Amino acid sequence: MCGMRHWTTIAGPAGGALIGLAALSPVPTAQVASNARFHETISGTLVEFEMVRVPGGRVEAPGPDGPAWADVADFHIGRTEVTWDMYDVFALGLDVVAGDAGADAIARPSNPYGAPDYGWGHAGFPVMSVTRDAADAFCAWLSTKTGRAYRLPTEAEWQRAAALAAGDEALDGARLHAMAWFGPNAERRTRAVATRQPDALGLFDLFGNTAEWVTTSDGARVTRGGSYRDDSVGPDARAVQDDSWNETDPQLPKSRWWLSDGPFVGFRLAASVEGDQP
Repeated sequence: MCGMRHWTTIAGPAGGALIGLAALSPVPTAQVASNARFHETISGTLVEFEMVRVPGGRVEAPGPDGPAWADVADFHIGRTEVTWDMYDVFALGLDVVAGDAGADAIARPSNPYGAPDYGWGHAGFPVMSVTRDAADAFCAWLSTKTGRAYRLPTEAEWQRAAALAAGDEALDGARLHAMAWFGPNAERRTRAVATRQPDALGLFDLFGNTAEWVTTSDGARVTRGGSYRDDSVGPDARAVQDDSWNETDPQLPKSRWWLSDGPFVGFRLAASVEGDQP
């Protein structure tokens, strides 16, 4: 059973109500002994998130010419998937102060076709139904807000984190049930972040809940980890976007912001270690 956490209700500068993740459960020292962590607050709000340092290493990552070895430098990764609490500040302009013309110039998501959260839960739940372009735009906006270069993890970085998260023990059914929302226990819907046990790296929901966008060496639109709808999740779970993810969107061209049929898709932040920013 994971540790205690609590939520704080606040208001953004535009008067919109926000629910911020004020504290996550503690992680055993052994799990984070070599992994520095830091908290970030989105300016103008009390919305916080936490990043965990991942030790670098060598991984075999997919590529256009087949799997290839890649050296991954130390990097930071989000302890949870990006939540609606975070994304709403960007999508709804809750950081915009009256008269701030510069903020108005930021490209923000258009209105979605239908409810992107499907009514499953909002505050404390992972953002979902977002395109790769939308995830990239959020990272660019967040970088401007915080002064730190946030981005999506590369596929090699995600694989490095996944290998450490899985740990040395077999990733069997019992362990997956304890730390992942997936086909056998999620009841075909997302769940609030950080409500299962942390993995060996101290992260939540790296496997299951929502599948996570990564950047790839060939530009393919790929998610990793699997989602609530998959019976098999973990370090090897990988999916490439196809037309079915946006099939019922009536717009021509299809929305660059929302996946009308992709409620299983979300994302997690990454950042290079300070002094090694891209």
